[in-house]
Amino acid sequence: MNSDSQKIALVTGGSRGLGFETAKALRAQGFDLILIAKDSPRLESAAASLQSDGRANSVTTYSIDFEDSQATASALEKIAAAHLNITHLILAHGVMSEKMSKTMKTTDQEWRRVMSINLDSVFQIVNRLAPALVEARNGRIVIFSACLGRMSGPGNAGGLAPYRISKAGVNALVRNLAHETGLGARGVLVDAMCPNHSRTDMGGADAPRSAEEGAETAIWLATREFDKSSEDFQKNTTGVLWEDHKIVPW
Repeated sequence: MNSDSQKIALVTGGSRGLGFETAKALRAQGFDLILIAKDSPRLESAAASLQSDGRANSVTTYSIDFEDSQATASALEKIAAAHLNITHLILAHGVMSEKMSKTMKTTDQEWRRVMSINLDSVFQIVNRLAPALVEARNGRIVIFSACLGRMSGPGNAGGLAPYRISKAGVNALVRNLAHETGLGARGVLVDAMCPNHSRTDMGGADAPRSAEEGAETAIWLATREFDKSSEDFQKNTTGVLWEDHKIVPW
């Protein structure tokens, strides 16, 4: 990555929780920000909060309802045209499925709601915005996923079907895209990360981690040194699921 060029991070879910904490940390490191969230007043409040630090870095906002695929596509096309030099895509948005959403008890409406937000919109963003990063051979794509989306390991044996399956899809998308873009050899890194159980609107007030702690691995992935020839897996690996700077088998 060219350290002399301005870094511009598009952060979804940027009005609160993990997205906001990621945006805040990147702004402190000199990034210009493009924040996306559904709730426009809350989004503008978040942007104002970030700008209150007195830094000159820009903060641009877009309100998008990712459940509406047509509106999402239209908004992303406008963003792609208006922002030609995005260097980082940080996708921190997402929803949990209903507590009793087992496969045979989930309604079509609930399935579509979760899939459209957690998986379909991720594809739409990558499909429309990642080509510019690839062409520039300069970029990072970090997608908030979940260990519940693994195909192996503890705690993945059923329940919360739309959520688990949507996150499994995110993990597969990350792996596939990373291979399509040369596993870092062409200047673009693609990674998924698990924030673990954090105190957000989704995680609840009793979660063991703060939102800041939950966002830390995403911030590291967005800014880490990468060297394909290194023997250090933290510097030579992309296209995997990370948790606390470690690779999670999936």
